[in-house]
Amino acid sequence: MNASGPETAEAAAATARRILSEYGETYAHEAGIRLRDTPAPLYRLLVLCVLLSVPIRAPTAVAAARELFACRLRTARRMADSRWQDRVDALGQAHYRRYDESTATALGDGARLLLTRWKGDLRMLRDEADGEPARVRELLQEVPRIGPTGADIFCREVQAVWPGIRPFADARVLEAASGLGLPRTPQALAALVPAADFVRLADGLVRVSLSPDAAGRLRATPGGR
Repeated sequence: MNASGPETAEAAAATARRILSEYGETYAHEAGIRLRDTPAPLYRLLVLCVLLSVPIRAPTAVAAARELFACRLRTARRMADSRWQDRVDALGQAHYRRYDESTATALGDGARLLLTRWKGDLRMLRDEADGEPARVRELLQEVPRIGPTGADIFCREVQAVWPGIRPFADARVLEAASGLGLPRTPQALAALVPAADFVRLADGLVRVSLSPDAAGRLRATPGGR
């Protein structure tokens, strides 16, 4: 933080609570994913990260994920067995344009890789990485379309059910926190909220970073005062 002392710490905690209250919905929740440490919801999170890994608006990517899931493409096996055109059509229904055909290909290829390499279970990827966040990120980037950004999103969301990688905060989260006068390290930032709420705080900071008005309001009234 830019200053120290009880008053500053209290203001930072108050700002964190306000972020949770106003912006604290995770992207997984918005996409309709009831995240648990089981293969199907973990795979759905991976699909969301693939969709968020292109320069497209987050609401469009979330809508595309919901459309794919509505078409019952909720597991690696179902995605791998689906027709390419059906995946294209589902993405089109969500107005996921320009990247619909390449993303449909990436989703099919990624599902087949996941089935072959990790038996469709991302917990096996975690085990191969020995739970080390850096190695988890590295292995995730073997999935088509997942790069550093997609891997960061996955780790940020999955820490809700993989406590071994908590607290995880990528550069975007930490930059947004710094801009609001909040701590600049994942550990110090996590200390502001209960452990179970940290993923919501991290995603809330991302949402704030995407809204200049939100950031301005929070800076103008730190801690809600």
